[in-house]
Amino acid sequence: MYGPDFAADPHGIYAELRRQGPVAQVEIAPGVPAMLVTDYRAALELLHDDATWSKDSRAWMPTVRPDSQVMPMLAWRPNVFFSDGEAHDRYRKVITDSFALLEPYELRGYVQGAADTLISRFGAEGRADLITQYARVLPLMIFNRVFGLPDSYSDRLISALAGMLEGRSPEEAAKANEDFTRYVMELIAAKKEHRGPDLTSWFMDHPAGLTDEELIHQIVLTMGAGHEPTTNLIGNALARMLSDDRYYSTLSGGALTVRDAINDVLWNDPPLGNYSAHFPRRDVFFHGTWIRAGQLTMVSYAAANAQFGTVPLEQPGAGGGAHLSWAAGPHACPVRTTALLIATTAIERLTAWLSDIELTVPFDQLEWRVGAFHRALAALPARFTPLTPDQAGATPWDSSPSPSTRPAPTSPVRPPASAR
Repeated sequence: MYGPDFAADPHGIYAELRRQGPVAQVEIAPGVPAMLVTDYRAALELLHDDATWSKDSRAWMPTVRPDSQVMPMLAWRPNVFFSDGEAHDRYRKVITDSFALLEPYELRGYVQGAADTLISRFGAEGRADLITQYARVLPLMIFNRVFGLPDSYSDRLISALAGMLEGRSPEEAAKANEDFTRYVMELIAAKKEHRGPDLTSWFMDHPAGLTDEELIHQIVLTMGAGHEPTTNLIGNALARMLSDDRYYSTLSGGALTVRDAINDVLWNDPPLGNYSAHFPRRDVFFHGTWIRAGQLTMVSYAAANAQFGTVPLEQPGAGGGAHLSWAAGPHACPVRTTALLIATTAIERLTAWLSDIELTVPFDQLEWRVGAFHRALAALPARFTPLTPDQAGATPWDSSPSPSTRPAPTSPVRPPASAR
């Protein structure tokens, strides 16, 4: 599942895997076996059964080379992804309570400001790669802002995470990891010195009382886990809109909306196609297959969603219930509303400014990045009528002020002292 054949045609591979039954044996990296759940009902059962299945990967880790390419996604850390029971509930509450303090209208303003900034960088060229120049950069600009660092730090975050995701060598990846660690440490040091109306401060002040180590890992998780899926959601939805006339007409008032494109992606091409790593607490006979204690078992959201074929836009839910792209059960994505707001606003802003934008290659010739976990475009080349700062009418250069120019609230929203 890590080679170019899988990247080019994942649903063809899922069809082959279903011949093994609801659970299939796969290899997610060289020498790294896993069990993959491809059946919708089996996936739901696993995701809701935390008595049988654990998220703790520590017993599994010695079975894999420490330098394996999957370790960044599967190595245990004290965060919400790899915890069970009370620890999981504690970490999750920190995240949900803190994100609930983000005002949607302010977040939408941040996204619009970031979108305008990015569009102004390539708007005069008439061409752009909407992945590297837009979808991959915009979420990081937003994360930098909502975690509480000035906009001048966003390029550092973008460079560090891009290097970790796309590092061409172990040395490059190691340097990017060091840069990201330094960014997070500077962020925490700044917020210890001076709190603000931001996620880092709210994480720190939450009644759960995170230790410094726990705080670091919640920030690393939230940024890392938020970036790749949000980037892919924006990119995959744009690819659909710009290659289907039913969407293309929406740029000037057609029948299908940005939310239709996003729902299409979540059902049929999830930005994170396979994940929800679980490990059985004991040997278990699961839907016709024996799985040994501690064996890596993942859920294929993409395969489960499309078990009965591609879900038509006109019939959401035709695949049998809600899609699993946010997972389900106690470990379902805790901030899906935020991710949807960012993706929807980013796409609406782009298509509003560039109303005649179109792909420069057919959809079926787009290149997908290899990897067992994500469904991610390598590039999304597009063209449009160039914009210029001095043209008549509104442009991204002179649109409403960026959020960076707006006064911040005078004091952060914090839990009452009695709760801290």
